[in-house]
Amino acid sequence: MDIKLKLAYIFMDLLLPLMLGYFFRRRNYLSEKNCDRLIVFNILVISTALSILSFWTLPLKLELMWLPLFGILLSIIPGTTAFLISGSKYDSGLEKGSYLVSAILSNIGTLGGLCAYIIFGEAAFAYTQIVGLFQGLVLFLFCFPMAQYYKMKSKPSEEKEKITFSSMFLNRNQLPVVGLVIGMLLCISGVPRPDFFGIVFDPLVHLCAWTALIPAGYSIEFSGMKPYYGTTLDLLPIKFIVTPILGYLLARELFTDPALLGTILIISSVPTGINAIVTARLYGLNLHVSGAAFVVTTAVFLVLVYPIIFFWITTNGLGHLHF
Repeated sequence: MDIKLKLAYIFMDLLLPLMLGYFFRRRNYLSEKNCDRLIVFNILVISTALSILSFWTLPLKLELMWLPLFGILLSIIPGTTAFLISGSKYDSGLEKGSYLVSAILSNIGTLGGLCAYIIFGEAAFAYTQIVGLFQGLVLFLFCFPMAQYYKMKSKPSEEKEKITFSSMFLNRNQLPVVGLVIGMLLCISGVPRPDFFGIVFDPLVHLCAWTALIPAGYSIEFSGMKPYYGTTLDLLPIKFIVTPILGYLLARELFTDPALLGTILIISSVPTGINAIVTARLYGLNLHVSGAAFVVTTAVFLVLVYPIIFFWITTNGLGHLHF
């Protein structure tokens, strides 16, 4: 795919819906209730459909078997680090939950995919999609239940509900996980995916981005984020030093392909994902914490981190491979 078209996609599917969501809030064109409905539609319908279709044709090549590990590992490393330092940061569980979600979730699929594609081409973009698919498991199986836990824990004593396994894991927001299982079973069973689904897949990806990012942009409130810019600064070393170093060192033990190693370095260094804001909004966590984390880490990545990685990779001869 032409690089200009890729850049157009990053504008159309990332920046434009974010700006529209922010504009809708400022102009009161979208109500809070309808914004929440859009999130629910994204999760229950679009994300579930994409989960089935994506895993239905999942590559099962032996050399790629370790890639899903990184979709989970690149969440565990920053999440564990953030958890160890978050105890003294926030008194409110709603703030702490939002901070941890912001540390765990990264913008691998969209921003990471584009940045890897610019250097290494289509193969790198495919690698990021495999890793990104399995980070979806972290979102639905861990981040959603964790957000539910902090929401329930933060209620006043007289309003607190009993925290049970079913209340955290067996609810409608876990429907995309069912989609993942269905897709994998179809793939393992050798059932061919009809060509029609290949045609609708691309429009669904764009629709998924818009139905997720419009509510995210709607939830960004720069004035409310000001008190939290300072408290989210420690995500910078977590996201851009600790995670990429550990991820890259492990990758060197598993892979020898320079393009794959460079791709893992890039996706290990991406900023907080927009799903952190979506999760905070869906479960009533502190939106300003996740919003501040998203804005701060994304700005530093685009201005400083990615240019450094680009220079390091290309000057070491990794950027001149052909696929």
